Amino acid sequence: MGFKIALNFEDGVTRFVESAQGESVADAAYRQGINIPIDCRDGACGTCKSFCEAGEYDGGSYIEDALSDDEAAEGYCLTCQMRPKTDCVVRIAASSEVCKTKASDIEGEVISVERLSASTISLSLKLPDVSRLAFLPGQYVSIRVPGTMETRAYSFSSPPGAETATFLIRNVPGGVMSGYLTEAAKPGDRLVLRGPLGGFYLRDVKRPVLMLAGGTGLAPFLSMLGQLAATGSAQPIHLIYGVTTDADLVEIPALEQLARAIPNFTFATCVADAGSNHPLKGYVTHHLTAEHLNAGEVDVYLCGPPPMVEAVRIYFRDQGVSPVNFHYEKFAPSAEASAP
Repeated sequence: MGFKIALNFEDGVTRFVESAQGESVADAAYRQGINIPIDCRDGACGTCKSFCEAGEYDGGSYIEDALSDDEAAEGYCLTCQMRPKTDCVVRIAASSEVCKTKASDIEGEVISVERLSASTISLSLKLPDVSRLAFLPGQYVSIRVPGTMETRAYSFSSPPGAETATFLIRNVPGGVMSGYLTEAAKPGDRLVLRGPLGGFYLRDVKRPVLMLAGGTGLAPFLSMLGQLAATGSAQPIHLIYGVTTDADLVEIPALEQLARAIPNFTFATCVADAGSNHPLKGYVTHHLTAEHLNAGEVDVYLCGPPPMVEAVRIYFRDQGVSPVNFHYEKFAPSAEASAP
């Protein structure tokens, strides 16, 4: 039995390789054309030192100069010695170009374009070969705008392995992709996707998780939660989803369904508009509690516009709380230039 290994390179590109039983990660990568930097295969040089973010493995044998006991305890590993026992996610300290690989391209067929609100569009694509675009929940792809050479980056809202890939897209007046989707897109159109990309993805759930979403920043969390619905989690997971106006709240039925599928998952929604009739008004930071922060023993995932990211960072500082892990993705909807 083999295992699927996600290699995350420092330039944001992710590639997947299959390792055979007892095969090292470095050997599996080389066998599949990905040249992880390595100067020896004996655990002596430390050139292939990487970090395992998810999964179980046998670290093999090596000398202290190559990898210290403290580093190994933290999750660092030598890919020439590391032999997976489960599927793994490994962060490689080199760019994909150095490793002679790159993000892959795949064509998707438009199934539907739905206006969820005046500000949000849902795009659904049929992928002809799901295995060719494996991704980690939370990652994004760049999509080429038909008839142009321009691309826009969007996070998957669908979980890995789904035959239909879905995206939540901000409807930006005058935007190139927004214009295509609202005026020209039709079922059967072919779109070119490149990826997967990005360091914002769900790690192993080892402690309570707090998810904070702003606007279409909900997309990667739908993907993460879809994965957790399939795998389960013993840890509490709470999502706070904030938008500007009542009309901007979308995918609530999907969140309700996920709450039924994941016993430890809860969510709350809030609206910034002071004139809103929504039960919770204000920003996501107004609705964080000590229970959510768990005295810092929590993994925080945040996806939203830059002001939201900075506001949350300031909130943590003022509260004197340092989460064990704080993963975030900034995006600028007005430019349609970054995920989601």
